[in-house]
Amino acid sequence: MLLRLSMMLGLVVSFCGLSTAQDLKLDLEKSKIDFVGKKPAGESHKGGFKEFTAAAKVDFDAPDKSTLSIEIKTESLWSDSDKLTGHLKNPDFFNVEKFPKIKFETTSVVAGENEATLTGKMTMLDKTVEVKVPVKVEMTDSSLVLVATFKLDRTKWGMNFGRPNISDEVDITATLHYKR
Repeated sequence: MLLRLSMMLGLVVSFCGLSTAQDLKLDLEKSKIDFVGKKPAGESHKGGFKEFTAAAKVDFDAPDKSTLSIEIKTESLWSDSDKLTGHLKNPDFFNVEKFPKIKFETTSVVAGENEATLTGKMTMLDKTVEVKVPVKVEMTDSSLVLVATFKLDRTKWGMNFGRPNISDEVDITATLHYKR
């Protein structure tokens, strides 16, 4: 009886077309999350985060069923200036002691040819904001690379320090390498 029930469940699962999503392994050596902050007068500073996870579950047959979840350790923030790095970690900006993580989780994926738009919820400084992220997709038999280049308005999370002498928009580039 149990054998017959398990066989029936197996048939139901295969005929219902349940997701064939695969968990991909992030290659941390090749992956990075960087940003560029600017002043309206033209001065800019580069920075990024050294420690993060980016869990991807990809359905190659139905890409819209894929998911991406990123968690960034704010303490791992770096910039091209030690003084600026310290300032970015304090309550004027990321307040890393009070808010040790930034999280992004997709709510939808719209895939095109070699590109996608990821819509998701980003939580930073205890505020959650919906963001849309354009992504270029490079795929081989052994890897999947996602490259996102976009702008974030820091003020949506209450990061208002330095306005109007510091631009509200921050350029973000995230390059995530996965092994297939």
